[in-house]
Amino acid sequence: MDPAWSLKDAQPTPYWLDDPGRPDPLGTLVGSVNCDLLVVGGGYSGLWTALIAKERDPSLDVVLVEGHEVGWAASGRNGGFCAASLTHGFGNGLQRWPEELPQLEKLGADNLQAIEQAITRYRIDCDWERTGELDVATEPYQIDWLHQVAEQVTPYGIDLTVLGPDEVRAEVDSPTFLGGLWDRDGVAMVHPAKLVWGLRQACLQQGVRIFEHTRATALEHNGSGLAVRTPYGKVFARRAALATNAFPSLVRRIRPFIVPVYDYALMTEPLDEQQLAAIGWRNRQGLGDSANQFHYFRLSADNRILWGGYDAVYHYRGRVRSEHDQRPETFRRLAGHFFRTFPQLEGLRFTHAWGGAIDTCTRFTAFHGTSHRGKVGYAAGYTGLGVGATRFGAEVVLDLLAGERTERTELRMVREKPLPFPPEPFRWAGIELTKWSLDRADHRAGRRNLWLRAMDRFGLGFDS
Repeated sequence: MDPAWSLKDAQPTPYWLDDPGRPDPLGTLVGSVNCDLLVVGGGYSGLWTALIAKERDPSLDVVLVEGHEVGWAASGRNGGFCAASLTHGFGNGLQRWPEELPQLEKLGADNLQAIEQAITRYRIDCDWERTGELDVATEPYQIDWLHQVAEQVTPYGIDLTVLGPDEVRAEVDSPTFLGGLWDRDGVAMVHPAKLVWGLRQACLQQGVRIFEHTRATALEHNGSGLAVRTPYGKVFARRAALATNAFPSLVRRIRPFIVPVYDYALMTEPLDEQQLAAIGWRNRQGLGDSANQFHYFRLSADNRILWGGYDAVYHYRGRVRSEHDQRPETFRRLAGHFFRTFPQLEGLRFTHAWGGAIDTCTRFTAFHGTSHRGKVGYAAGYTGLGVGATRFGAEVVLDLLAGERTERTELRMVREKPLPFPPEPFRWAGIELTKWSLDRADHRAGRRNLWLRAMDRFGLGFDS
């Protein structure tokens, strides 16, 4: 059967945001306001920054401005994996900060626990499930990788369970699964939009003033503070935190460090009991395969399967446009891969198909810093694991704005910047060559060509 058939009724909108519980938008800023802290951006980064600022000092006057609606971008349309890792996985952290990795792993675990505690404290109903994650091997050469990772993490007190072919298929049954690596505690599943909306409500309850459909257009010094222009007004603030991620930063010198990459996902209709029995998945882990161009997939609370990843699309000059959110050739490719993975689900339909931009940098993890003589703080470059890591990034930004030396700000990961991307057209050419090389490696038993080996040597890279 042509996999395109499964897409014929798919709505071109993120499943998570297509929810009757979506809150009504808040008003637009008109006129001038004054505050102690201005947060620019209403995704996870901005919401955590505003909320934690108020938790640290309830008397602080905090204003948040969002150019569209809170959570409409990457924070509300991602896969809903909330990982403890602050380093885009153990391997990336081991390569870049081996001496700090035990500390980074502990901080990541503490951060994930703090998110869970905040969800409980603010009574956020967001389908939180601490089910862990399975990385599955779909090619024989990937089995050795799983064993290597399990051995590498043992000295750091991380317990990962290696599963053989029968064991992994007892967890989730696919003829393509040859092995697995189960992180039982380091990843939670969450309804990403409900988490955003819950954080929005928590911020409002704590006294944060939120203005939606209020795009920050310019940032400048204003005496001992700052002034940020918006279409209908201006915000005067003592300090500002930038949380715009994939969108162009108000601080121009940050822009060369970030590229927006488009990621895509599908959501199926709910599985019935017979379909669920056919694939197992009783423990409801999040799943990802071990290729360079990988898929991520998970069950929703109402037993739909989200299926995303593989294609990572960069548009020349980093253009972020709404028309890029739909890409039929990617949706058709994803559908074909889905039914190859779960042939027992043939006939299942997809109800939603969507895409959107995420921010990435050359080291795959967030970088942090200040500008405007320490009055502006920022964190950006999360590369797909921001559901969890943005809370840690918010703590770092607030530490930096306060001028405090903390365990977080002393990290080399925080003190150092990634290498910037080259200017166009070299940026586009380099990314396209890297994508081609990664695909070639996936079809050549993981063997990396000269280009990828050079990128590894210089700490550069690009994946989905």
